[in-house]
Parts: sequence; structure tokens; C-alpha cells
Amino acid sequence: MTRRSSLIALEIVAIALALLILIPFFMILVNSFKGIRESALFGLSLPTTWEFGNYKDVFKQDNIMRGFKNSFLISGLTVVCVNLFAAMSAFIIQRRGGKFLNGVYLAFIMGLIVPVSIIPTIKLMNELHIKGTYFSIIMYYSAVLLPFAVFLLVGFMKSIPRELDEAALLEGCGYFRLFFRIILPLISTVLVTVSIVVVVSVWNDFFGPFYLVTDSTKWTIVLQVFNFVTLYSTNWGVVFAFMIVVITPVLVIYLFLQRYIIDGLTAGSMKG
Repeated sequence: MTRRSSLIALEIVAIALALLILIPFFMILVNSFKGIRESALFGLSLPTTWEFGNYKDVFKQDNIMRGFKNSFLISGLTVVCVNLFAAMSAFIIQRRGGKFLNGVYLAFIMGLIVPVSIIPTIKLMNELHIKGTYFSIIMYYSAVLLPFAVFLLVGFMKSIPRELDEAALLEGCGYFRLFFRIILPLISTVLVTVSIVVVVSVWNDFFGPFYLVTDSTKWTIVLQVFNFVTLYSTNWGVVFAFMIVVITPVLVIYLFLQRYIIDGLTAGSMKG
């Protein structure tokens, strides 16, 4: 087999795999414009009559804007916490070294492997009297996503020469100023990557808010979808319209910033 034919075969395989992902999305999209009977068939054909009223029914729901507000609030604050704590941790781990900090780094790596134990988490939050608060769910996501961010940032920190730190300190720059004014701008690409991964992970997560958030006014948009499906399970056109509305913000963010994900992951895995 020639090189050209091999590339064509790989392209065909890649297109087939892409269709496996795109077909379900296309099914949701076209069925969001169908009526009750037609959408219940879950077909891939275009609607005989375009029901734009499905989207009007979605935006008539009082809880949709509250769900978006909660998701944006939790996602945004989690991004801030993860980026700040991970960057500071990675900077200290990579610059100081030593057995203790190497052990700390290995503990972070274990966080990538060990699954989340929800029952001890609930018990701990009950003991601290924070269960059901925004603070508890933000800290939960920060703890879950911190190992990935630290792993990525430690790899990238190795590419930043230590001589830069020494020169800044000799010029009278303090450690905090060194970190916030010099190091953070240099790792901005990786921080954008971490931010996108965090936003997508938090936005799409169901089990975290389902178990840890008991107040319906604090439900994220994914939980609102779950509640919406139970109310409108007989009208799948409206349900699919709700799903399209929910995934659109994350999809737009990903499409515009996807190159940063590739650049950041490449930098974190290859440099150093």
C-alpha cells in the first residue's frame, strides 16, 4: 500500500469516526424542530413542518435562566480556583523540588487515577455544614480538576528557564510579583487550555450537582434538563430544543478556542 493510499484510508476512518459523533447531534438538532408525534420517532429526516415554537416553549421556562446563571457562576469560579491554585502549586513543585514536593506531585497524579468517592464527600460536607452551597460544589470541582491542571502546568513550567527567576530576583522582584507579573503571562496558553477543559467538565457534569446540591434554586442547567425531561417526556421536540440551547454556549466556546486546547496540551506534554 502506497503512502497516498494509506493517507486516504486514514481520512476515511477519521470521517467515519466523526460521523459517529455528529449523527446523534444532527438527530437532536432536526428533531428539535419537529412536532410531538414526529419527534417521538427519533428519525434523521428533516421535519415535514418546522416547529420553531419548541424553542419558544423552552424560553418560557422560568428556571432556564436561573440554570444558566448557576452554571456560569460555578464554572467561572471553578476556573479561577483551579487556574490559580494549580499554577501556584506547579510553580513551587517544579522550582523547589525535593522529596516532599515530589511526593505532593505524585499525590496529584494519583488524583487522575483514583475515582471520586461521593459518600465520604457528602459526609465531609455535612460535617463542615457547607453541603448544598455554591462554595461546596465549587470546592468539589476544584479538587476533582486540580490534578489534571497541575500535571499539565508542571510539564510546561520545565520549559521556562530558571535564569529568568534569578534575574528577576536580583533586580529586586519579590516572589509574588515574580509569579503574577512574569510567570503567569508565560503560561497563559496552558491556562486557556485548562479553562476550557474545566468549563466543559463542569458544564456537562450531572452527578456532582445531583448529589451535592439539594436546593433547586442552585441547580445547574444540566439538572434543569433532567427536570425538564421529566415534565415534557411526551414532547421530545421541546426536550431536544432544550438540549440544543444548553449545549450551544459550550460548543461555541470550544469551536472558537479549540486551537488553544491543542497548543496547550502539546506544550504541557512535550516541553521539558
